[in-house]
Amino acid sequence: MWKNATTFAAGLRVPKAYGDYLILDIVKTSKGTALAATDDEILDAVRHWASVEGVFAAPEGAAALVAYQKLRASGFFAEKDVVVLFNTGMAYKYLDMMEAKRRTIRPEPLASRTIGGIIGPY
Repeated sequence: MWKNATTFAAGLRVPKAYGDYLILDIVKTSKGTALAATDDEILDAVRHWASVEGVFAAPEGAAALVAYQKLRASGFFAEKDVVVLFNTGMAYKYLDMMEAKRRTIRPEPLASRTIGGIIGPY
């Protein structure tokens, strides 16, 4: 049991995974691994996929991108390996949480002000 499990990726916030022993057995048998991803890393991955690929992935799917990036940087994959990342949801249901997270990372900008004059070649 993971008491007080917290993450804004609701699909990953599972205090006791159903079939956890099966998942751990598969990871062990396949010589795989498991990684942690912070909320900030997940949010960065959501933004990256949206801006680079046009995929507005749910945080749970974006966690797979975080893991992929970490594993690739560590040399875990061989040249011949084929990697498939699954995203089974969209981030639209997380807009309010993502906005709240953004505000804790980057406070609201100062109020804009009008600068007089006309600029530019015409």
